[in-house]
Amino acid sequence: MSNPLPDPFADHPDWAPQPPLPVEIVPATGRIELRGRRVLVGLPGLGWRGDLRADERVVQGSRTYVPVIPEHEWYRAESEQVEVFAPLVPVERVWVETVGERRPPAGPTEPDFRLVSLDAPTRRPPTPVFEADSVTGRRVVHVTGTTEQRDLRAVTETYSGADGDICVRVAPELEWYRWAWRGQAPTTMEVPVHLLWLE
Repeated sequence: MSNPLPDPFADHPDWAPQPPLPVEIVPATGRIELRGRRVLVGLPGLGWRGDLRADERVVQGSRTYVPVIPEHEWYRAESEQVEVFAPLVPVERVWVETVGERRPPAGPTEPDFRLVSLDAPTRRPPTPVFEADSVTGRRVVHVTGTTEQRDLRAVTETYSGADGDICVRVAPELEWYRWAWRGQAPTTMEVPVHLLWLE
C-alpha cells in the first residue's frame, strides 16, 4: 500500500481540464493600450508592486508617464463615476499584464524553489486551485472547455459542495471590491475546484 495513486491528469488526456492561457508581462513602453489594464510597477533590482490598473499615457515635457491606480480604487472610480488620485509613474517603470499564448508543456516539473531575474517582473504560470495552500481573495480563472472567465476572485477556501464536489465560491472582481467599499456582499457562484486556476 505504499504506492501512490496514479495522477488522473497525467499527460492531459482529452477529458482533463486544460490550463487557461498564461499571463505575460510586457513593458508599457510598447504600443499597448493601457486604459483599464492590470499593471505592475517597480524598479529592476528593487521589486514589483501589483494589484494596480493603468490609465492612458500622459506626456509632460519630454517624459512619458502612466497614471497608476490601486485596483480597488479603479473599480470604484469606474463603478461610481468618481475621481480618484492616480500618481504618475514613468513609463519605463510600468509593466502590463497581457494574456499570452499557450505554450507546449514543459518537460519535468520544476522544483518548488526557483530563482528569478530581478530585471523584470516574473511570469507566473497558471496554477490549479487544488494545488494552492489558500485561495480566498486570490484572482482565479474559471475554465470550461475553451472558454475562460477572468476577473474573478475566490471568496471561500475549498469545501465540499452539496453534490459532493470539492468547490470554491467565486465573485466578479467588481463585486469583490464593492464588498470592501460599500459592505455589500457579492453575488457568488459555486465552481468545482478542477475548473479553477490561480491567475
